[in-house]
Amino acid sequence: MPIHLKVKKGDYAPTVLLVGDPGRADKISKVLQKSKLVNDNRALFGYTGEYAGKKISVQTTGMGCPSAAIVVEELIQLDVKRFIRIGTCGGIGKAMKPLDIVAAVAAAPFDGTTQTYLKGAPHAPYATFSILKTAYDTAKSLAIDVCFSGVASVDVFYNPSPDYVKDLRSLGITAVEMETSLIYYLANRSSKEAASFLLVSDIVGGDEHFTKYVTEKDLAKGMDTLINFVLEIFKKL
Repeated sequence: MPIHLKVKKGDYAPTVLLVGDPGRADKISKVLQKSKLVNDNRALFGYTGEYAGKKISVQTTGMGCPSAAIVVEELIQLDVKRFIRIGTCGGIGKAMKPLDIVAAVAAAPFDGTTQTYLKGAPHAPYATFSILKTAYDTAKSLAIDVCFSGVASVDVFYNPSPDYVKDLRSLGITAVEMETSLIYYLANRSSKEAASFLLVSDIVGGDEHFTKYVTEKDLAKGMDTLINFVLEIFKKL
């Protein structure tokens, strides 16, 4: 049985929403029906409940790929079938705006954890098409603009390199975040489904080479929209 998630098989639903922030896990749990806490070990809070009559779980991963790797590996041991990340990202694409929603089609592994798994293999971890197609249709029905594009998963939040954003942008990457490449890799390796939906919480490396953050109030409002969007996707899967 898992070492860090103190649970047994059946405690988690086949679909698990993955969030870095334990506060976000608690927030989502309050939207679910019949929600109960199934894990609180190491503050990796996990909840299982129902949405639209279907069983679903939400699980904290912590920040960064090393922590997320432990959590996702153990969820795979517990027979979870589908992983959907709900998180934030820094927009670097020239068309990116604060509070945009990004659906990560693929995630370039600029993190050490995914690279350790890959052993130098040139693999681009990718999302599951059926989830992305459902997301596209749901966005159209809700009149929500969603950017379907490639992101980069990184280890360093406060990257000091002056060419950091320019180099990633030159590759066609629209946003940076810290967990998706690992989640996608483990899902790809294990024949699981995965997708990652991200809210642009800051614009990185604009024309004046600045980082512009949204307010906490606007971030909370944008996250509510993203959570509701993902739950509607789940309802249709």
